[in-house]
Amino acid sequence: MSGTGHAGAATDVAAAATTGAGTVAGAGTDTAAAGGPPRAGTATGRASAGGAGEDRKGSGGSGRAGGGTGNETRAAGGGRLAGVDAVRGIAVLGMFAVHVGPGPQPEGAGYLLVAADGRAPALFTLLAGYSIVLAQRGIDPALQPTGWAARWRPLLIRSALLAVLGLCLASLWPGILVILAFFAVYFLAAEPFARLSAPVLAAVAGLSVAAGPVLSFLLGPVFGYESSGRGLVPEAADLTSWSGLGVVLCELLLTGAYPVATYLPYVLAGMALARLGDVREKAVALRMALWGTAAALAGYGSAWLATHVFGVRQRLLETIAVHHPEALAAVDPVQEVLRSQFGAVPSTSWYWLLVADPYSQTPLETLGNAGVGCALIGLCALAARKGAGARLLRPLTVLGAMALSAYVVHALVLAGPAHGAASWSAWIVFSATALALTWAWQRVWADSPLRRGPVEHVLRVAARGRVRA
Repeated sequence: MSGTGHAGAATDVAAAATTGAGTVAGAGTDTAAAGGPPRAGTATGRASAGGAGEDRKGSGGSGRAGGGTGNETRAAGGGRLAGVDAVRGIAVLGMFAVHVGPGPQPEGAGYLLVAADGRAPALFTLLAGYSIVLAQRGIDPALQPTGWAARWRPLLIRSALLAVLGLCLASLWPGILVILAFFAVYFLAAEPFARLSAPVLAAVAGLSVAAGPVLSFLLGPVFGYESSGRGLVPEAADLTSWSGLGVVLCELLLTGAYPVATYLPYVLAGMALARLGDVREKAVALRMALWGTAAALAGYGSAWLATHVFGVRQRLLETIAVHHPEALAAVDPVQEVLRSQFGAVPSTSWYWLLVADPYSQTPLETLGNAGVGCALIGLCALAARKGAGARLLRPLTVLGAMALSAYVVHALVLAGPAHGAASWSAWIVFSATALALTWAWQRVWADSPLRRGPVEHVLRVAARGRVRA
């Protein structure tokens, strides 16, 4: 994310707007990222058309990592925080692992895929919230735009373009559950919270971790999704009728693969983390690493205890026998049911809210995923403080700064020649190509606004007009 002055960093896209809704627009789009459930082939309905993986999006601006002395290393050319961009780069590689890698198996190198499964979209979304706050730091209140149009225009333009891009990519059926249209709604929903004080925002974020999944659980049956069926993504063709428009809105808010109900908590958590301290300070980065580790252990650990010690698994098997009998023949009936939808758990038993499996988006999984994101931000920020660490993170920093462009290109490739790819060799090719091309792009366009990435630049210009280098 870009940063100016001593106050903090702002994302390159966020720079498109000065404050308020405009700031959210920029921060969100260019620094947000995408991630999603397993291969769309395992989903239901339209989303199952493909076969290559989970969906994620990210974006960023520019920056060559420089050496850090006391403060977190920044990427040159935009003042981006190298450690935060590096985390986004890690999420991009995790996205590739889920989209084009083999199925996650808890053995050997397969543990890397298990670690990425379900966490990349959560990490991208948390980073989007983090960037929204970074974009607001260092802005002179006297320079903030006044009036509805000045505040909302950049946000609305960016969100609209992001939604159109997401709908078009999903219509190509790339075999992944495209998240971009959902991100457009996240940024709109996040705007009111950007004005809250740090303590209030932290409280709201904490409450949303539980309230969002519970709301999804309660409202699922109201819309006909009690036992399964959730996890679709909107496509352009859905907008050709009023009924289709209603379905799209329902998917974006509640029943889709990445609904606002269960993913906005990540955005709010990221915003709260950015408000609670400046990660360029060593003490803050260390606290984030420790807090994140504790939250991850609390979330995943509580789910494990509930499932394996306190009998939740047995209760779920009883529920499955009544509401999901077709899953009983599977090796793991619980996993079989959870794989039938993304973004929420079935509304057939409250015990489902005590699991923390990938894409279940329960309170415990949300807490665990947010903890992983918090810990990674802290650890990468600490590593980027030293010259050697910054140089080591440099490839990830560059990739993370152009994550939205990397996401769009990889989705197009999956819709074409690489459709259905699922192997270690495919993951290596995707990862190596993305790292090499983003590095080359920023070398070639080092002195141009295009250094932020082609898609990032288009969004920025559309919202702000012509941008100077």
